[in-house]
Amino acid sequence: MPIQVTYRRTSRLSMRIVKNGDVHVSAPIGMPKAEVKRFIEEHRDWIAKARKSTYERQVKRAEFYSQLPLRTQAQADDALRRLKALIEPMVERHSKEMGVKPSVVYYKSMISRWGMCNVKDKSICFSAYVLLLPEWCVEHVVVHELCHLLEPSHNARFHALMDKYFPRWKEARKER
Repeated sequence: MPIQVTYRRTSRLSMRIVKNGDVHVSAPIGMPKAEVKRFIEEHRDWIAKARKSTYERQVKRAEFYSQLPLRTQAQADDALRRLKALIEPMVERHSKEMGVKPSVVYYKSMISRWGMCNVKDKSICFSAYVLLLPEWCVEHVVVHELCHLLEPSHNARFHALMDKYFPRWKEARKER
């Protein structure tokens, strides 16, 4: 797998493994290539372990998401029916409690996030894959997105709102 070296304004060498297993090295501008190569060679064992760990995480992630088949229209329709039955009562209950009302709630098969909130138009989207989570974790996602209607960023006020409306939110984040 390739190793990509980028020279930038930094004071030290650093390295990370990206999702596909490639190695990205950041080096200070002007650092000799020989020094960068030596750094990479000195960390060959770390690179091998990190690539293995990244690969195992990706396999585990793929196995998790494959538990919800969405390949056919019938499967997608079934997932949508189940999502609405699960999420809509939660949105209704927590919206009343929190004094907010999303303009629209919709669903997508997103794997990069469980939900998202557009604070400008007050729309909320939930991933179809929340169906793979325990119900109480789904409720955490619902409250999280509704809290964004009150506070757009993840600042102290947002966390205080989460503490108020879903005190187990930290536990739920660890569960997922």
